[in-house]
Amino acid sequence: MDLGLHNRVALVAGASKGLGRAVAERLAMEGADVLINSRSPGPLDATAGEIASTSGRTVLAAAGDVSDPELCQELVDRAVGELGRLDILVANAGGPPPGGVDDFDAAAYRNALEVNLMSTVQLTLAALPAMRRQGWGRVIAITSVSVKQPVKGLLLSNTARPGVVGFIKTISQDLAGEGILCNVVAPGFIRTARVEALLASQAEARGISREAVLKGITADIPAGRIGEPAEFANAVAFLASEAASYITGHTIQVDGGLVQGLL
Repeated sequence: MDLGLHNRVALVAGASKGLGRAVAERLAMEGADVLINSRSPGPLDATAGEIASTSGRTVLAAAGDVSDPELCQELVDRAVGELGRLDILVANAGGPPPGGVDDFDAAAYRNALEVNLMSTVQLTLAALPAMRRQGWGRVIAITSVSVKQPVKGLLLSNTARPGVVGFIKTISQDLAGEGILCNVVAPGFIRTARVEALLASQAEARGISREAVLKGITADIPAGRIGEPAEFANAVAFLASEAASYITGHTIQVDGGLVQGLL
């Protein structure tokens, strides 16, 4: 299927590794030029070079912390200034540390909100003028299945990420008539460094092996395994495409069937 992404321009945050990198790579392979961002300049530059080499597209790297609203505006300005436009925003940021009610003070909650909620708000507000000028845009926020079903041991994520869904769902109603579609993609257990860290944390807390933790998790996944980053990226690329022209305001789970709720 031709997704209609050739010569589109995407901004993908949190893209030096993991899900963000997989998304940036998939969009570039579909013919989009991409500006990627993360807080780690070295790995980010390496990722940009590798994706550009593989895809033949222009891939720019811009390091910085998306919890800073000025940086969010700078990312958009650079995408428009150097790539000519901005069609697709993929708002993504690393998840907060694992832990429970006795592990965090109020400052940790504020930080989680800044990184995981406000970064999405700030990137979106910065991107909207460019999308409105052209009457076409895609805003895709990456969260977690914790927005539908809290994940044990991830209190900060369970608290901060649902706000992203409320924001995206609400603005989708305002922007659909302008050709700008807004959705959330909620990964379950995908094979990333973040999930590996969660497995290790749970293993240590429970005094069992990583393999035993993984076996327990996959027992609850109908697909019988954790997912791969490329499988997640396929869903994001679809929502970014012309093929998803009548889909907005939704939270799409990419979780192998883990979450069993009807909505």
